[in-house]
Amino acid sequence: MSDTNQGRPQQQAQPDMTGAKSLWATLAAHGVDTVFGYPGGAIMPVYDALTFYPEVHHILARHEQGAIHAAEGYAKATGRIGVCIATSGPGATNLVTGLADAMMDSVPLLAITGNVARHLIGTDAFQEADITGITLPVTKHNYVVHDAGDLPRIVAEAIRIARSGRPGPVLIDIPKDVQLAAFAGQIAAPHADPARLEARPDDIQTALDLLRSAERPVLMVGGGAQGASREITEFARAWQIPTITTLMGLGAFPSSDPLWLGMPGMHGSVAANQAISEADVLIGFGLRFDDRVTGRVKDFARHAKIIHVDLDAAEIGKIVRVQVSVQADAASAARALTEGVTPFVHPKWTAQIAEWKGRGAPAVSNWGAGYAVKAVVDRLRPDDILSTDVGQHQMLAAQLVRFEKPRRWLTSGGLGTMGFGFPAAIGAALAEPGVTSVVIAGDGGFQMTAQELATLTKYDVRNVKICIINNSYLGMVRQWQELFHGRRYSEVYLGDSNPDFLKLADAYNIAGFRAENETQLSSAIDAWLAHPYSALLEVVVPQEHGVFPMVPQGAALYEMIETDPSLNVPESAPITEAST
Repeated sequence: MSDTNQGRPQQQAQPDMTGAKSLWATLAAHGVDTVFGYPGGAIMPVYDALTFYPEVHHILARHEQGAIHAAEGYAKATGRIGVCIATSGPGATNLVTGLADAMMDSVPLLAITGNVARHLIGTDAFQEADITGITLPVTKHNYVVHDAGDLPRIVAEAIRIARSGRPGPVLIDIPKDVQLAAFAGQIAAPHADPARLEARPDDIQTALDLLRSAERPVLMVGGGAQGASREITEFARAWQIPTITTLMGLGAFPSSDPLWLGMPGMHGSVAANQAISEADVLIGFGLRFDDRVTGRVKDFARHAKIIHVDLDAAEIGKIVRVQVSVQADAASAARALTEGVTPFVHPKWTAQIAEWKGRGAPAVSNWGAGYAVKAVVDRLRPDDILSTDVGQHQMLAAQLVRFEKPRRWLTSGGLGTMGFGFPAAIGAALAEPGVTSVVIAGDGGFQMTAQELATLTKYDVRNVKICIINNSYLGMVRQWQELFHGRRYSEVYLGDSNPDFLKLADAYNIAGFRAENETQLSSAIDAWLAHPYSALLEVVVPQEHGVFPMVPQGAALYEMIETDPSLNVPESAPITEAST
């Protein structure tokens, strides 16, 4: 789905052009060749017009949530805009979770919805919903199109807004009569790519002075730096700064580099969390310093002066106190901070980092979820894409996976949306058909969007590999109930009603494989990956398994629990959450 066709001349509308046809013509003019959606009454004229635009490939999902998460996966894997479409009322409201997810994770997304005819708006007409009112807090911008003549301009503007600055979702709501109305204008050409936002020289100089004074520097890289991986890597190596990648930043810095410390935060590495806690200068690129990264905010980077580089001025200083603010594109700021720098050496800091790196590794030596996740991620090739759902398997994958390049990691970070992983993997697979798109999901989250198995079958998508880590529980909720609620497991057990996942896959004509112990796992993975089409692997693991290290909610990063304490905690004495 290319959206880099700026400069293309405007196209004259055809004699029988309608608002609906102008929509598809404008999308095609912007290089949009893949759209995910689900039809319905109020969007029917748009779907009728689609038949005249074979250059746009429409992917029929089985649920609107599947469609929008697939569009997110497409966008996250490529950096280009993802497009999804739905009808009014329940179709539109089924997109809300995906819009909120894209807003939190800065995903460039265009959502198009139908609505009832203009004269029916506000009358509680059948399948009417005020979708622009509903989605105002979870979109960068949204529109109601009142005149067919405005539609191409609005589409071009919406794509520009979704992609420029800090990316995010934009929604266009089109009443049915506007879709049917005659259109006699021109098809809007794409806007030019936005110019990079360069940092102010004074801010760069202040940051340079602070970095030169550092004895214990740390670099944190977030999801906003995925497009600046090369520049960030050069910056870190030039300054010899230990580098941490957040959950959303994984892949933006090569994991094979000795400077890499892993992921910070609630389930971050000991090295990352201790380095943050003891640093004297911390520089962050493209991250929000959210609560899962900071832990107790007043003790986050308690000895450090902080330099924050971000496109979004609203994020700088929002959570943590910042000494140097640099509002700029990550790539340009990294280049400016790298020019003329000679490598700095901090022997004592390097030795301390090495000691921390040897502590608190995830427990994967014994059979369990961690063992299974490591066996899968160890088989990934450099170009493979890994998607996850949300829960214990997500955190284990984030701890254990090793990426050498950006945009190979797709996960729901800010919103933590169960059901995200599988459709996102489909979107990524369609974006890059020559690459294997692997999804690791839990038995709970997979069932939220399992119907998208039909999408694999319908479109003969052959490069999706689904791995379900089945512990018969909502695992992360169970872990918190174990640690903080006296092992009172309330409404988290799934084992008495889970389906036979291999039979479920077979019902959609998808091959299935299963491993129930360590002995079976290697051969099951071999068969799963070697299968020439998309396939499902179920790994049945022990029900009680914790993800550690872990920082209890409200605790400081340096108060992390490094290893699983559950065997030493009597049922009557749960660990106490630190007070906020």
